[in-house]
Amino acid sequence: MDSGNALIYLLGGLIPLACMAFFLGRRKALVQEAQGHKLHSQPGFYGWFAFTWMVIPPLGLSVVLASLHIAGLINVPPQVLVAACLTLAALSLVASLHMIQPGLRARSRVEQVIRWMLFTASAISIMTTVGIVLSIIFEAIKFFNMVSLWEFITGTTWSPDAAFLSGAGRTGEEAAKPEFGSLPIFAGTFMITFIAMLVAIPVGLFSAIYMSEYASKTVREMAKPMLEILAGIPTVVYGFFAAITVSPLVVRAAESIGLEAAYTNALTPGLVMGIMIIPFISSLSDDIINSIPQSMREGSYALGTTKSETIKRVLLPAALPGIVSAFLLGVSRALGETMIVVMAAGLRPNLTWNPLEGMTTVTVRIVDALTGDTAFDSAETLSAFGLGLALLLVTLMLNIVSTIVIRRFKQQYEL
Repeated sequence: MDSGNALIYLLGGLIPLACMAFFLGRRKALVQEAQGHKLHSQPGFYGWFAFTWMVIPPLGLSVVLASLHIAGLINVPPQVLVAACLTLAALSLVASLHMIQPGLRARSRVEQVIRWMLFTASAISIMTTVGIVLSIIFEAIKFFNMVSLWEFITGTTWSPDAAFLSGAGRTGEEAAKPEFGSLPIFAGTFMITFIAMLVAIPVGLFSAIYMSEYASKTVREMAKPMLEILAGIPTVVYGFFAAITVSPLVVRAAESIGLEAAYTNALTPGLVMGIMIIPFISSLSDDIINSIPQSMREGSYALGTTKSETIKRVLLPAALPGIVSAFLLGVSRALGETMIVVMAAGLRPNLTWNPLEGMTTVTVRIVDALTGDTAFDSAETLSAFGLGLALLLVTLMLNIVSTIVIRRFKQQYEL
């Protein structure tokens, strides 16, 4: 019996026992109530009490034994694990039914279990985040032991392809020296993100204002779902659209005004990425503006302001915390996009102010470094973790700035 079959047998045995525990516990409580005993809780809580006290012990045992087995401390055959857990489940069922008495605080016990479940879910989320950050930091430290941090931050050339030569012992003058200057990569990332937000922010915000303040109910019910369809399109489809349709249009438009543009340029993915981000900003901003109390609008109109003045001086400042959050979500989406950049901008690290030239982004170089043929402990592969750590710090600073802005305006416009 392999681990997959063991899990199926375990769940196949626990689910009927759990259902039996609920109905038997509830039935016992109803019988006691019919006999004239005053129950502390509703009969259903006694059923859930029997359910939880039957399920938790075998699940806890299975997790402990599986963890010890994975850690290599003990070797537990799958059939032994299933038998032990089902036996414990049966014993727990008998014990939980024996504990059901009229004075049992079943509701308090069940709510306590629920609180612990919610706490565990929160702890898992936090520990997962901590684990992700630590895994990036530890691998990035290995990279910065090979490459100077100052060179990584200030270097203007990214050429890690020769890193395998030094690993093979070819460190003579004829061997090319690998360079890990990240400025061209972050320049491309910020350039494409900036172009995307130039498209997404005004279009998304203006469409949100129109749908929430000007559009009729019929138009809103039709326009908002159609706009949100953009959020469900796969990014690879956007990449095809950028490479096949938008990029030739950009090249022709540049040639018509006497400029030279490469087919793999930074402007194309920026424009298409901005279109992709529009529904995120539009939908969130529309919900935030609609959540503003109607009394604020009516108070503004009572003072003699026009509709546009009310939007500009009352609604937008009051909705600014939510709008900033929507903008931050759009920026994070643009910073993490990969497929559109690969298909429309290429893989070339290029430090330039010209958006008509080819560029690349941090996420693209991370994928390129981790999907190559080099060893995992080589500088070229570990450079992905250095880039990931830098990108993590950038997003952290954006979150800090947005939090400061949100708190300041929440205090000023408390709804």
